[in-house]
Amino acid sequence: MGTSEERAGTSEEDIDRLLGKLTPRARALLLSGATTWRTRAEPAVALRELVMSDGPAGVRGQSWDERDTAVLLPSATALAATWDETLVERLGGLLAAEARRKGVHVLLAPNLNLHRSPLGGRHFECFSEDPELTGRIGAALVRGVQAGGVAATAKHYVANDSETDRLTVDVRVGERALREVYLAPFEAAVAAGVRLVMAGYNAVDGTTMTASGLLADPLKSEWGFDGVVVSDWGAVRDTVPTARAALDLAMPGPDGPWGEALARAVADGSVPEAAVDDKVRRLLRLAARCGALGDERPPARAPMRTRAVRALARRAVAAGTVLLSNRGVLPLDPGRLRTVAVIGEHAARTRTQGGGSAGVFPQDEVSALDGIRAALRGRARVVHVPGPRPDGPAPALDAGTCADPRSGRPGVLLRVLDAGGAELYAERRAGGRLLEPRLVPGAHTVEISARLHPRTGGRWTLGVAGFGRMSLALDGRVLLDGEYPPATDDPAVVHVNPPAHYAGAELAAGRDVLLVARRELAPGTGRATVVSAAPPAPDTAASLAEAARAAREADAAIVVVGTTEHGEFEGYDRTDLALGAGQDALVHAVAAAHPRTVAVVNSGGPVEMPWREAAGAVLLAWFPGQEGGGGLADVLFGRAEPGGRLPTTWPAALADAPVTRTRPDGGRLPYDEGLHIGYRGWLRAHGTPAYWFGHGLGYTTWAYEELSTPAVWRAGEDLTVTVRVRNTGVRAGREVVQVYLARPPGPVDRPERWLAGYTAVHAGPGETVTARVRLPARALRHWSVEEHAWRVEPGPCRVLAGRSAGELPLAAEVRVPE
Repeated sequence: MGTSEERAGTSEEDIDRLLGKLTPRARALLLSGATTWRTRAEPAVALRELVMSDGPAGVRGQSWDERDTAVLLPSATALAATWDETLVERLGGLLAAEARRKGVHVLLAPNLNLHRSPLGGRHFECFSEDPELTGRIGAALVRGVQAGGVAATAKHYVANDSETDRLTVDVRVGERALREVYLAPFEAAVAAGVRLVMAGYNAVDGTTMTASGLLADPLKSEWGFDGVVVSDWGAVRDTVPTARAALDLAMPGPDGPWGEALARAVADGSVPEAAVDDKVRRLLRLAARCGALGDERPPARAPMRTRAVRALARRAVAAGTVLLSNRGVLPLDPGRLRTVAVIGEHAARTRTQGGGSAGVFPQDEVSALDGIRAALRGRARVVHVPGPRPDGPAPALDAGTCADPRSGRPGVLLRVLDAGGAELYAERRAGGRLLEPRLVPGAHTVEISARLHPRTGGRWTLGVAGFGRMSLALDGRVLLDGEYPPATDDPAVVHVNPPAHYAGAELAAGRDVLLVARRELAPGTGRATVVSAAPPAPDTAASLAEAARAAREADAAIVVVGTTEHGEFEGYDRTDLALGAGQDALVHAVAAAHPRTVAVVNSGGPVEMPWREAAGAVLLAWFPGQEGGGGLADVLFGRAEPGGRLPTTWPAALADAPVTRTRPDGGRLPYDEGLHIGYRGWLRAHGTPAYWFGHGLGYTTWAYEELSTPAVWRAGEDLTVTVRVRNTGVRAGREVVQVYLARPPGPVDRPERWLAGYTAVHAGPGETVTARVRLPARALRHWSVEEHAWRVEPGPCRVLAGRSAGELPLAAEVRVPE
């Protein structure tokens, strides 16, 4: 049959022929975006636009509009927690189907940056702290997406592992750590055939990534990457240095430092024509692979059925849920329950995704409370108590709290006005978070108005977020009016998460009020406008007492706590790992009231859990996506086993973590820890975390009985070891068998041990099963800074097997010959 490129008449020879049809200027212009999310078309060579979309957890498409919904999967941390490449590959196929449904050719995922510090604000969008696990899970997602006819993008190349000053930070990282730790997941993605690599905003060792020599070597030369290197949005800040580097495509468009400026630079010889030709070849090759080159279009594929999509997303929730501890409480038996207390605001408003450019508007969201009620319907009574309000900003208006003052229907009224205040257009929208109001000629002001229905009397917090001139009025009385210039040009802040400004107002329960927010549209301020409202916070002591009373009167208590919207968000690193005094006190109060208390953590990354020894069981649900409540209920009531294992080490307290620095000093962020991040750093510091990398319990128990290895492991060859394990529990289960390596002290600095391979096994009660774990040849090698090459040190090597980086009961030794 031949490749898709050959069927479309686009072999390498054909691409050269098409290139010859274009003038040097036309070639240069192809290398900038046509719009925010589209590349340029070129009819002369039958090149159509390529459509790109954010979305590691879902495919948003080209617009921020709550009416354009998307399937929302669990966060990347939850996918990595599955340690299940087959499942992740299937989820990649689901994302590809979503992309095709929305006319998207290129998905800007996966994010292969690492969890260097637990404070990293974008951890929910990254897989893990370990390069081997990140590489394997990332490669699985790439394979799944691209098997579905959509191009995947490995981002953000490279060492873009924190958010503070992310547009300008200069990461100083040693050559060996760069090769062995931070570049390794990208190398795995290239080996999996990834079609794009995104250059990050940051600099590495003094050079911004969009102009870095690392784009050429190792990416294109050593690894043989034949795809497109695309910039992060707005990361190209000059013309000649970036164009002379191995960057291929500058996004977004149509304005930017390339375009006509690049065409002039080619004409005057500042940028070689050959450099531009290579970039255009890569773009044409990508278009051919995505079905956007030539007159023949790829055949349509049948969409996934809604029921199958939801079932797969729900299965992924359970597969990534991590059971951190269990004192005989889980699984709960629905047949023995009459009343279940479900406690916490996060139970009713479960946070399904992290914040930033990865955000989507889900087709549906099943909260933890919804999932538990559905599971126990007709069996047990479910009582919900919200408890103290979590720390965090006032939420955006939603259809349940307000109405469009013009139609009376749930939602808000969006109007765009001209400079004289005349209405240019108006429409009802579902809520107060409007990131991209439609612009029309003459647009000057965005107005959002809503008739608010206060269910609680007292002093409410009302707010408006955005930049530029803004005002907020309540029943005609001005609460806020001022000029709020942007303090940053970070696109995640300007376009997705602008700061809010608040005012207080006394409202009476049951008495509607009219809330009107306005912001003027000015250059450089974006158009995102968010209107928010929060009722008075309930009395903390009374809320805790009510929660404890509900727990005492129930047969079991499930308390859900987690991070808030602005706690884990692109553009910001966290400053602590605390959930807040109110949420910690809530778990303590509920656990003290009932021994059968299950604490559920709803976060994308590590949090402190000072109550973890008090709770009967602790479950980590991550940001579980749209089917979170159903998947969580499956785990709680034993219909599914909690399949997750930690992809990141969780400290008991932030102060214990070996690497916490995310803030640059003088613009530089040194990675002084070298190879020793995550569990490697804990081992080097001889520390003990709350939970080790790889930790996770199921609903059965396992005995590790025997590890068998060959006597010799030759450099350049894979090695297969076998581990015999026995299910010592009373129900069938799945175990993730992990294998680590350790070398004796010597001239080469190494981690105390490092993950080399893993596999999952299944067994029934009392059954014994043998896991075959392949250890890749790369697990033995180290990067020689002196020789700028990979080397393998001869001598003994210990092989360790177990269930986490901190629990490895089996050991054997192999010899690595000269």
